[in-house]
Amino acid sequence: MAANNIGAGAVAALERLAWFVWATATERPFYFLFVFVVPLLTVGIFAIYILLHLIAPKPRAPYPSEKTYLTTSLDGTTTIPQPLACWYDRWRAEGKLQEEYATIPAGFPVPEQLAIEPAEVEVSVVVPAYNEEARIVKALEEMVEYLDQEFGRPEKDTLLERLDRSSKQRGSKTKNNNKKRAVTPHRLVFKPSSSTSTPRNRSASPPNSDFSSTSSTAQPSGYEILIVDDGSRDRTVEVALAFARRHGLHDILRVIKLARNRGKGGAVTHGLRHVRGRYAVFADADGASRFSDLGRLIEGCEDVVDGSNRGVAIGSRAHLVGSDAVVKRSAIRNFLMRSFHALLTILTPPATSRIRDTQCGFKLFSRAALPHIIPYMHAEGWIFDIEMLMLAESAPATPVLASDGSVIGATAGIRVAEVPVHWEEVAGSKVSLVGDSLRMAVGLAVLRASWMLGVYRRRVA
Repeated sequence: MAANNIGAGAVAALERLAWFVWATATERPFYFLFVFVVPLLTVGIFAIYILLHLIAPKPRAPYPSEKTYLTTSLDGTTTIPQPLACWYDRWRAEGKLQEEYATIPAGFPVPEQLAIEPAEVEVSVVVPAYNEEARIVKALEEMVEYLDQEFGRPEKDTLLERLDRSSKQRGSKTKNNNKKRAVTPHRLVFKPSSSTSTPRNRSASPPNSDFSSTSSTAQPSGYEILIVDDGSRDRTVEVALAFARRHGLHDILRVIKLARNRGKGGAVTHGLRHVRGRYAVFADADGASRFSDLGRLIEGCEDVVDGSNRGVAIGSRAHLVGSDAVVKRSAIRNFLMRSFHALLTILTPPATSRIRDTQCGFKLFSRAALPHIIPYMHAEGWIFDIEMLMLAESAPATPVLASDGSVIGATAGIRVAEVPVHWEEVAGSKVSLVGDSLRMAVGLAVLRASWMLGVYRRRVA
């Protein structure tokens, strides 16, 4: 009986409060606005801000062992862990030096913080891998065949190594000729080389490229492949090193072992912090995207680079909508895909919201674009692609140059080229259709709210 009386009293009190609020809102609207609405909104926003600080992803610092790599030596053995080159560490050190020396002493030059050290190779390929022993070899075979053909290997290769590799490749081509996907034709973006050490080299760099200060003899050549093993529990590392041994990829294919799983975004970010290439591309280990479309990505990047040589090109599967690759998918999968894209259009800034396919695992960055994106990454899960594109869109302005080199204006952000690529679904996906879709939706909302409310800023993560 007492409990019923308490319940009835509480209901009556709430009813009186509701009538009081309604009367105040109708009779004294401005008083109601400033006394009730504004404080409630302020408290709500502050509560969301605190909540975001608690739940927003925060990338962990790399362990010392994660700043080393394994590769194969000329005698076929696996090397001891070697120190990994890291443009990011140098970039941060130079930035702290600038802050410490606001007025730089004479004779003590400090580079601009957003400068990045010159490239040592033409292309760096980052391959995030988690339990990929069954799928990674096919993807690596396609990569190496294309990269050898279009870029060649670094000029430190000896003639004997090249001849030996060439004979192995001819035998491999004869054996597997019917199993390969076709190489995608594209505009000629590779200049034939007069040297026999590399089949083709890139044409001369633009005047404002990130390595224009170096002499012509120091132009980067060849490529590197960084496999970032994201705490795999299978034989991914051993399979990758065995592949390097068979193909003579000594110090070209490098395996970075993460001591603890970070997620695909964390693995890609870690790899991109250690690239040495003029172009940096990450590609999924399943080989779903045709790797020979890399030429298209480079063309797309060159079409949008700004006066500071910053540009991004991303592979897109949007042109496949309506094709068998999409029509034959389950109805729920297509529904979730369209729902996520609608949410993306609502929650992301204008340039990012216009991109039709943000999730394709085939994206390329010019070297000059990396310092404006990679140091500020937070997301380590599936949503990291969108954060990369948002960071590109929000990058600081750079001068617009006329043909004579004079500055005629400025443009904000790094332009992104969306390039159609060939793609086919590969068995063995680790994506949980419903679970990962929900996590991506929540992650996108948290990411956008964190940037809007200042939880994330353009500061080093």
